Amino acid sequence: MQLNMLKAKIHRATVTHAELHYEGSIAIDGLLLDASGIREYEQIHAWNINNGKRFVTYALRAEEGSGIISVNGSAAHRAQPGDLIIIAAFVHLNEVELEKFQPTLVYVGEGNRISHTNRSIPKQMAAA
Repeated sequence: MQLNMLKAKIHRATVTHAELHYEGSIAIDGLLLDASGIREYEQIHAWNINNGKRFVTYALRAEEGSGIISVNGSAAHRAQPGDLIIIAAFVHLNEVELEKFQPTLVYVGEGNRISHTNRSIPKQMAAA
């Protein structure tokens, strides 16, 4: 059995550009791609925190250290500069691979600079 699991996530990145008439999809600062393990041209899912819109596209490599998160082509209808988005990639794993697997989670702050990374998401607790 193959399971579709979260491979990597870039959490709360700020969209810097929305280029409707540009070839390609989401250009992502190369440092964020490297830290997350997301490869150029890999399929990614993007979830806009500001407006709830979701889309599936592919990653392009932007200049390392540029902070660029550019949503391009038709996806530009789903995000505007200043919007916060989550970018995620998934992987198919079998039961044996899953035993040793942990996703790579990259958290960003101002300027889309890496604030920290993690290998698991904290358990969600019930509200008091």
